Amino acid sequence: MSLLSSRDKVFKQIQYSGEDNSLSSLHLFFGNMDLPPSSYHDSLEELWDEEEEPEEVETMLKVVPSVYHQYLDVFSKVKAEKPPPHRACDHHIELEGSLPPVGVIYSLSNQESDTLRAYISENVEKGFIWSSSSSTGAPVIFVKKKGGGLRLCVDYRKLNSVTRNNKYPVPPMNQLLNVFNCSSIFSNIDLHGAYNLLRIKEGDEHLTCFRTKYGSYEYLVMPFGLTNAPASFQNLVNDIFQDLLDVYLNDIMIFSKSEEEHHSCVHCSFQTQSQ
Repeated sequence: MSLLSSRDKVFKQIQYSGEDNSLSSLHLFFGNMDLPPSSYHDSLEELWDEEEEPEEVETMLKVVPSVYHQYLDVFSKVKAEKPPPHRACDHHIELEGSLPPVGVIYSLSNQESDTLRAYISENVEKGFIWSSSSSTGAPVIFVKKKGGGLRLCVDYRKLNSVTRNNKYPVPPMNQLLNVFNCSSIFSNIDLHGAYNLLRIKEGDEHLTCFRTKYGSYEYLVMPFGLTNAPASFQNLVNDIFQDLLDVYLNDIMIFSKSEEEHHSCVHCSFQTQSQ
């Protein structure tokens, strides 16, 4: 947790988990506002189930302001590694024509092979992917991460070229920025791996197939790289939060005119996410 002062404002940043679909960062912007310090609960069982490591709970008790301790499950890595339920807004892939051609299987370096094996093992265990017998399939490629290591990416360009576009509106960033002019207190909640919070519509999973030297797999959750993924995610979050806040892709923006109103909105946001 870092605390940075800038004139009459305080920037309080809470960072917790890594690249999963749990709530990993909460940025709170307050005008001359102090949050109560974190406090410990007498019993960890009051906050968590038996699956969560006590060390993880201890960490969050230290970094999350005590006023939000009742919503620590929103930060749960255990819950983040479970598939979300099916919803009416599941990601649907509607083709304009025939299936895209089957992608090639590229030669891999030892590091790429290790990364691929780890990715498959981890996501099969989570229930995010399973083995596929699809008649189509996209290739996988790897890009270097800024901090080192490799990131697996599925090249869905051929699938995207034959997918009908979803016209669900995604608000322009400048429109969201304009609403801040009338507010003095802001919070930004960043959802890492947010696309995995949405399921692939039942029956469309085979279209997400990717081919590897270790076999073919398809996604049960929405992966990155699909042409309509931003629109589907915007639809999901708008449906969940409705008029409570403004959302831009994986960033949830909460803005208020008073401290009381802001705390109420943040509590409502966390309560919605924990359900």
